[in-house]
Amino acid sequence: MTTISVTEQISRKKVWLMFDRIAHRYDLLNRLLSLRQDVAWRKKLARHLPDLSSLYLLDIATGTADVALTLIRHSDKITRALGVDMSEKMLEEGRRKVENSGLSSVLSLETGDATALKQPDNTFDVTTIAFGIRNVMDPLTGLKEMYRVLKPGGRSLILEFSLPGQPVLRALYLFYFRNILPRIGALISGDSYAYNYLNKTVETFPYGDAFCALMTRAGFENVRAWPLTFGIATLYSGDKPGKGKDVPS
Repeated sequence: MTTISVTEQISRKKVWLMFDRIAHRYDLLNRLLSLRQDVAWRKKLARHLPDLSSLYLLDIATGTADVALTLIRHSDKITRALGVDMSEKMLEEGRRKVENSGLSSVLSLETGDATALKQPDNTFDVTTIAFGIRNVMDPLTGLKEMYRVLKPGGRSLILEFSLPGQPVLRALYLFYFRNILPRIGALISGDSYAYNYLNKTVETFPYGDAFCALMTRAGFENVRAWPLTFGIATLYSGDKPGKGKDVPS
């Protein structure tokens, strides 16, 4: 059992409360700040789902359920889905969206910590997390939990911000993240801390080969990475060893 220090408990709670404060504007801000690229990035996840006729999905740090809803809409293979998050306000927004989508029979949302998932070993065919792994205090533990709850032959898909490799693009991107994004975010959400936090975590979080190495340490095989939109985001994929069992037709 992992022991969490008092300092880490305070830090984790601060992050969760931050997302509570911006929940009502979270989707709008994502669209504006990514110029709607986040929509295309989420759709790309659906192309990398395991090749099984029936999938049970776990979406971690589900927020307002954008990823889970996108995957269900773009893949008829997902027959059951669960989204977990530690921000109750984000889950409230997500539950409204699920109800309005008519997909409440497929997707349910509940409170859940990425580093201590309540679900048993070998439960899901696919686990996902989008723009959430860098908010996990111990990313390696989060990855190990994603791995643990996967069935043998299952797959984890991770979408996260990264930094462009091209020097000029990288400089422009960092200027945007340090100087423009926090101001737009604060203006719309009323929370300057949240978007200053965002740029700091993006700049310091491992990406590319470094993040692939973390996935390998967590136990994943066939780890791959696809840079998106000049490298400002990256899609990662890793498989749990074993053979997935298809559902008879």
